[in-house]
Amino acid sequence: MIVTILLIFIIIIIIALVCDYYVHHTRAGRLIDKIPGPKGIPIAGFALKMLVSPEKIWLLLRHFTEKYYPTVKIWGFFLPAVSIRHPDDLEAILNNTKHIEKSKIYKLLHAWLNTGLLTSSGAKWHSRRKILTPTFHFNILQQFVDILLEESERMTHKLKNIGGTVEIDVIPFVCEHTLNAICETAMGTSLHSLSTAQNKYRQDVRQMSQLIVYRLLRPLLHPDLTFALTSASKLQKKILKNLHGFTEKIIAERKLYHQRTDNKYLHNLANAMETDDITIHGSRRKRLAMLDLLIAASQENHLSDLDIREEVDTFMFEGHDTTAMATCFTLLLLAEHKDIQNRVRDEVNTVMEQFEEKLTMPALQSLSYLERCLKESMRLYPSVHFIARDTGEDLKLRDSNIIPAGTIVHLNIYSVHRDPNFWPNPNVFDPDRFLPEKIQRRHPYSYLPFSAGSRNCIGQRFAMLEMKAMIATLVRNFYLEPIDYLKDMQITAELILRPNHPLNVRFVPIENI
Repeated sequence: MIVTILLIFIIIIIIALVCDYYVHHTRAGRLIDKIPGPKGIPIAGFALKMLVSPEKIWLLLRHFTEKYYPTVKIWGFFLPAVSIRHPDDLEAILNNTKHIEKSKIYKLLHAWLNTGLLTSSGAKWHSRRKILTPTFHFNILQQFVDILLEESERMTHKLKNIGGTVEIDVIPFVCEHTLNAICETAMGTSLHSLSTAQNKYRQDVRQMSQLIVYRLLRPLLHPDLTFALTSASKLQKKILKNLHGFTEKIIAERKLYHQRTDNKYLHNLANAMETDDITIHGSRRKRLAMLDLLIAASQENHLSDLDIREEVDTFMFEGHDTTAMATCFTLLLLAEHKDIQNRVRDEVNTVMEQFEEKLTMPALQSLSYLERCLKESMRLYPSVHFIARDTGEDLKLRDSNIIPAGTIVHLNIYSVHRDPNFWPNPNVFDPDRFLPEKIQRRHPYSYLPFSAGSRNCIGQRFAMLEMKAMIATLVRNFYLEPIDYLKDMQITAELILRPNHPLNVRFVPIENI
């Protein structure tokens, strides 16, 4: 018996070695091996050295991107990945429609989001992008701004109601409010009700976002891999049933509302945007939501309820966590830099005086210094710190190396944002880097917080307005003081840039000073 098992083991090893030899001696394998990178062991490549904590994985990846600047390849068993960070190479990927296919890593999202705008490709992606682009038209954003401003006021009131100086972890605090905001703008449904279903939905969205990360990294670290994967799968199935059920219920209710109003709210969305106080059968006021535009599009483009659901779920996933983390990092940076914080506050107060003590969309657009602070914050801490694509054809890099078609390419946004060749004193927080005259002198692909090219972030203007609304309101009412410092932060290798610990900030009411 032991001899049989040993023979089987030897045969498997021999087969694996043959496969490994073959993979590295194909045309693609030879091209990949010409690219610099850490040496791995036969068969496993570098994969076994990645069996460390997410924090150590992050440091390891940072080390390799610096050591093998600007391009590094890493083999994991028979699958190679190439990380690029030079703006010329990033432009070659992002500005070429041959390379719009998202990498296999995004399949982790399919169970929740199916193949919506974030995860789809080919003809489906082109069609959806065309349908969804009007959702973020200037006139529609004006309707959403009211919701964003109301949510920012709720943030402030919640802190004030605690009374006195408040010390909190800003991550769960901000995430709660960005989730509220995207839920109302995407689905037209407020999570402020005491409804158990709505509160459960908020919890499920947060838990599902965390579970995706767990399934990406944590199973590799668990002493019992089978148990970890099985437990995660069972939990995911339960949460997805709740999430999809909630979204489907909202879609059905919204479609019924439009049927009862003879679709007059959808016939002319331009008019609907101007008169959003429509009521029917005594129901509460209906506001424009992204869902309404999808329902309208479904009547012309034959979108099914499943098509609508996957896009709404995509908005929910993309629209709350990324914006929340960018907001949190900006709050900490302002807390650590009192002079910059005071300048932001002075600008907010000045603009408020100009707009009769009301924040409106024109007022938010006037906050140019705050916008520079946000851009600089997203340079240092981009929420989406990498993009993964599959090359659609051979790609020649600026160093003459060639990435063969079908290779996973890691677009290293975090590292290009801190490259001293393009950003003098890259680790210093300096909002004036984004003065117009300085922007013009920089490589356009050295700054990619919202990606670039045809697959750039469709909601970037929405995100900027939301962050401005929240930070302007908080800074006008509170002095921010640091408790935790960003220099001590341990970042984890996750889909969204985040620390593995709280980010505590002290909020001191201005009237108490």
